[in-house]
Amino acid sequence: MAKVIIAILIILVVILVVLYFVGRKLQKKQAEQEAQIEAAKQTVTMLIIDKKKLKLKDAGLPAAVLEQTPKYMRRAKLPIVKAKIGPQIMSLICDAAIFDIIPVKKEVKATVSGIYITNVKGIRGKLNTAPAKKKGKFRSWIDRMQEKAGAKPIK
Repeated sequence: MAKVIIAILIILVVILVVLYFVGRKLQKKQAEQEAQIEAAKQTVTMLIIDKKKLKLKDAGLPAAVLEQTPKYMRRAKLPIVKAKIGPQIMSLICDAAIFDIIPVKKEVKATVSGIYITNVKGIRGKLNTAPAKKKGKFRSWIDRMQEKAGAKPIK
């Protein structure tokens, strides 16, 4: 019995060590990519036509982008923004953190690095912030119970 537990612990320690080194390697790779994005960024005025989450092959991106993408990422849905930049209409990949605040059918100043939108600012007025996350049934039930018990002030 003790030998089985020791063997399981050794296997878990080996797995944790491997995950640690793989995580460090991926962190370094991400830092290099962020540095490249920062070096190539430009501020552009664009009119946002449409935004959707699409698969890469359905997004209308250049063929070179599809070829460079790993096979496992081709099936994943990415935030795609179709925008008019000057006389051209282009499909761009958007950062997932700012996808919700991008307005449709409005003009914005965006920070673009290649075909990747990293930041957006409104030209005329402010951009709408991302909608508040909807509460789940359990959370709303707890809030109601706390209001009834007097633990929370009534809204």
